[in-house]
Order: sequence, then structure tokens, then C-alpha cells
Amino acid sequence: MFPKASIFLFLAASQFLLRSVSSVDFVYNTNFTSTNTLLFGATVDSPSSILTLTNQTARSIGRGLFPSRISVSSSSSASPLPFATSFIFSIAPYKNMLPGHGFAFVFLPSSATSAASSAQHLGIVNFTNNGDPNNRIFAVEFDVFANQEFNDINDNHVGVDVNSLTSVSSAVAGFWQGERFKELRLNNGDNYQTWIEFNVSAINVTMARAGSRKPVRPLISIPLNLTGVLVDDMFVGFTAATGQLVQSHRILSWSFSNSNFSIGDALITENLPSFKLQDDSVLKSKGFIAGVSVGAFVLIVSVLGLLFYVVRRPRRRVEEDVEDWETEYWPHRVKYRNVLDATKGFSEENMIGYGGNSKVYRGVLEGREVAVKRIMISPRESVAGTSEFLAEVSSLGRLRHKNIVGLRGWCKKGGESLILVYEYMENGSVDKRMFDCNHEMLSWEERMRVIRDVASGMLYLHEGWESKVLHRDIKSSNVLLDKDMNARVGDFGLAKLQNAMKEMVSTTHVVGTAGYMAPELVKTGRASAETDVYSFGVFVLEVVCGRRPIEEGREGIVEWMWGLMEKDKVVDGLDERIKEKGSFEVERVEMALRLGMFCVHHDPKVRPTTRQVVQILEQGRLSDDGDEREREGMEVSLLERMKSSYLLGTSEGRQQQEQHPTFQDVWNTYSHSKSFESSDSIFQGR
Repeated sequence: MFPKASIFLFLAASQFLLRSVSSVDFVYNTNFTSTNTLLFGATVDSPSSILTLTNQTARSIGRGLFPSRISVSSSSSASPLPFATSFIFSIAPYKNMLPGHGFAFVFLPSSATSAASSAQHLGIVNFTNNGDPNNRIFAVEFDVFANQEFNDINDNHVGVDVNSLTSVSSAVAGFWQGERFKELRLNNGDNYQTWIEFNVSAINVTMARAGSRKPVRPLISIPLNLTGVLVDDMFVGFTAATGQLVQSHRILSWSFSNSNFSIGDALITENLPSFKLQDDSVLKSKGFIAGVSVGAFVLIVSVLGLLFYVVRRPRRRVEEDVEDWETEYWPHRVKYRNVLDATKGFSEENMIGYGGNSKVYRGVLEGREVAVKRIMISPRESVAGTSEFLAEVSSLGRLRHKNIVGLRGWCKKGGESLILVYEYMENGSVDKRMFDCNHEMLSWEERMRVIRDVASGMLYLHEGWESKVLHRDIKSSNVLLDKDMNARVGDFGLAKLQNAMKEMVSTTHVVGTAGYMAPELVKTGRASAETDVYSFGVFVLEVVCGRRPIEEGREGIVEWMWGLMEKDKVVDGLDERIKEKGSFEVERVEMALRLGMFCVHHDPKVRPTTRQVVQILEQGRLSDDGDEREREGMEVSLLERMKSSYLLGTSEGRQQQEQHPTFQDVWNTYSHSKSFESSDSIFQGR
């Protein structure tokens, strides 16, 4: 909260600073018009002259802005100017319709809505630009939907947003009365007044019922630096959105000033129209009178209704309650009845895999073959507690790449199970192709293609999407083959989105599969891109050697390969079945095995990045990605590079474990006769 003395000094100083900037002051007291307001999808009600941002139209965006840009930063510096605004708003539901989503007071660099989406994005940003520092957007949101995607605190909150809908600060909607907090329900149709005051270094957000005095204690009071956000001239006003859920968002009055912090006092707060839904009086209704007159008839209807319920009950057991808010998540939810029919009631004959608490079934949904994963939920894990999982699914469902198994939809069955619907992969898993005698064995060329495809898919997860995605369970049974024998990474049951500002994802328990987990993951439980690379390295060894990472009575595959490398007998690790066929190149076998061992190095810092793995598999083509520049005439001898005793744990290398050369150090040691070529194909989606 601003100290009174500092506000006085600030206002005195601001008067001097603002002399060089044209002052902006305006007041709308239920006198909005299409002339004094810039409208995009919004309307001005007549004759009340109230700004209506949205109505009962689904998936709509409405904006009402001051008709011209205003100065938001000092002409002599890049510092943002102070401002004070106050407005009276009403959010009201429609009868027999579920309400959502919310509105915001905003500063925008452009009046256009082309870069904004409806529903949970509130008409401010969209899925791809949310969080982009180049947005130059400041907003105070009034949101009635709890979006896990944005870490919303609940379904009735106020938040301060800077370039992102993940608020820098948020609070339950309401006001402080002394030491007591009183919550206000945003979308009950009541009229509320809000005060937003920014003094260049901090912001206060206060709200109360219209007609009440401004509370002394703000709802939100935080330091805030808007340098680089409020720049030059910008639009100011309001934006709102609906999704499947709809409600009206109205602005009744609005004042704004960059010099007068008491301008909110100019708003008329009495005799304002009300938008609360009126409860019909049962006693005065014709229905009540008719009901009393024909009580016997009502009794008969009740009995018939009860009988109908009993008859229909067995059928309803296979249905599920679809909560409308869930349809906001992508991929769109599918009906449980359709999934049940597609899998023939989850029949055993349709089951194609199982593990842990889940089973996978083959089915036909909307004329297309799909794989349906059914995850059983223990009694302690209610579906209400799976909101984080559903939000994760909604994000992962947007992944699109030729080497990623596509997620087509999901549903849930009460508190019993969660169901994911994937694209069906006709040729099953690499695991079955490697170790199941009923399937044709993968040839050497097919194995190398699988390794390249998986590396390409991992690079997309780590670098090709807007957020880094850690798979956390790369293994042969999670790599599937489509009808053309293209490998695709699947089963994102353990996957996590990783914020670009964080280096690792912490978990409360170790997740993954024994034999594929990096030593540091087992020790700390912290997943990272390096632990994914380690799992990929084990996968490479598994595919080339034709043996599982851990087999009873045998040495682990990583330890076994270390022994062969110390004896300089790397190629001896090749699958005996491939040796018998003889259709392989010794150099490529050695490269693949040394690459696998390079990825499972005990020091995470020494392991290559996923991009470097792809470069190796593409035979030395180095893409220009900033620090690594194209260098013509420089040869990269991959085989010699990965023979380095520093990296492979020989006796000489073990004496220098603390001085491992980096990937770039070894890369730069050798010259290349060909110029490097940039390859962006790894990022091409479908």
C-alpha cells in the first residue's frame, strides 16, 4: 500500500514531470457511444449508453477502447507515466447457461484482435504469444474460470498481468474491511467499482460494491516495473471473452487520468441499472397455483418419473457427467459412450498392451483406428484432484510432429478412470519388434532410421515447441512404428512442460523406468533435458545391441558396453542376429554405439544436447543456432571424436574425470572437408 506521505510527494513531483506530456483526463458516466469509444465486437446499449463487451454469443471477443492512443511514457525518458483509473462493471450470467470467462482493463499497443483468442485468453493474447515479452501488454483481469494453464488461484479472482495471463500477482475478488476480508462474487450480476492506481514503481488494485466508499486497504498492492511495457502511445480500455461458457460483461462508468488520482470520485455510483438475474416467485407463479389444483396429477407424474429413473439407471451407469468447463481444454473431450463402443466395452480381445495401472486397447472412433489408454484411478485419487493432469494433457495435445504420436482426445469415467485417445500405430512398438518372436525383426537400416526418428522427435520436444517438454520415459516400448515404419515417440504419461526460466523439474518421487534413468535422476528425483538424453542413449544401445537394459543374470547394458569399449571391441556389441545377416557397415555401428555411450556419460554436463545428437546422426551437418556458426572447410570426425578416452571412461580418461572436454571442444579439434549445411527439417510438423 502506498504511504500517504509518499503519495503526496509523488503527486507533487508528477505535476512537474507531466508538464512536457499532454495530460489525459476523461469520464464516462453511462454515456458510452460509438463515437467516443472504439468498438471491436462490443456494443453500446441504447438508451442506457452502457458498454457491453460480450453477450450470450459463444467464443466471442469484445473490446471497448478510448478512441485514440494516449501517451504512456515520458517524452524525455523511457519511464512509464503514472495513471489512475476507476470503473463500474457488472458480470452477469444468462439463465440456464453456464457462465464464463472474464474481462480485463488493458493497455495495448494495437487495437486489433487478430493476435488474441477467446475463452480463457480473455481476448488479450493467444496460445502462441502468451508470455511473449514483445507483447507490450499490461492488464488487470477479472476472471471467473480457474485455468490450470495459467496457474489461476480459483474461479473468482483479480490478477495483474504483464505480457502473460499467468498473473504476477492475484487475489480472490473482494475487499478488506479493517482486518476482515469479504469476498465478492464477480459474476452474480452486482455492480462493482474498481480503482487501479500506478505510481511508476508500484500498483494498487482496490474493489468494492458500487456506491460504497473506497476501502483503505487495497486488494492487491505490489511493486511493479512497467518500463519497456508502457512505451510511447498505446490504447487503453477493456477486453472480454466467452468460450463454451458465456456471460455478459458490461462497463457502466469509467474514468481515467494520468495526473489526477482522485478522478474516480467523478463517477456516478447511484441509480445504476441492475443486471442480476431475478428469482421467480414460486408463490405468485401460475405453476404453483396449477400445482396445488392438480396435486394428485403431480403425484402420479412423480411416481412415473421414479419408475423411469429406475428403468434408465443401468444405462446411465456407462455415461459420465460432462462438466462444460472441460471442453475448454484441447484436445476436445470425447464421449465415454463412444470410447466404450470403439473398444467393444474394453474387451480383452481389443487389448494390445498393459503396464502399471493402465491398459491400451485398439478401437475405431469416427471411422479411424485409434489406441485407447485407460488409466485406472485409486480411491485416494479423485478426478477432482487430476486438474493438473488435465491441464498437462491440454498442452501436450497441441504437439504436432511427424515423430510424435498424436493425442486425439480424452475423457474420464466418474472417479474410476482417465482415458487418452491416441493415433493408432499399425506396426506396434520397437520393443515388440526387437524381442517378440511373433514379429519380424528390425533390419539394421530400420534400426538406424528408428534412432534418427526418435532423436528428431526429442529435439522437437526440447527445442521445437514454445515450452520445453521433458518426456522422462524414453524407452523402446514407448517408441511406436506407423504403417510406413516411421518411429514416433509416444506415451506422455510422465511428461512435463518445463518453464524456459527453469533448468530442471523437481518431483516428489522418482519417475521413469529402471535401466533407463540417469544416475542423477535416481539420486535427486530432478528431471532435465540431460536425463532425457541419458534415456535416449540407453535406447540407442538397446536397439543396436538387441538386448534389454537390464536382464536377469546378465550385466547391465551400459556396464557391459563400457567393458567392450575399454577393450576397443565396440562392434562386438552389435546384435548377433544382425551379424548373421551381415548387412551392416562397421563404421556406422561403431558410431551408433559410441553415440549411445556418449549420451549415458555419468556427468550430465558432458552429454551432448539433443540438437548435437541429431547433428551427429545427420553425419556432421551443423545448423546455425547462435553460438555454433557455420564453418566451411572444417571436418568433424565423429568416430575419432567419440573414441576420445576422456569421454569413454578408459583408464586414462578416468584420471581426468574432472577435466572432461565439452562437445564444442572436441568438435573443434578436427577439420571437415565439407561445408556444414543447416537443416530445419527436424522442426517440420505434420
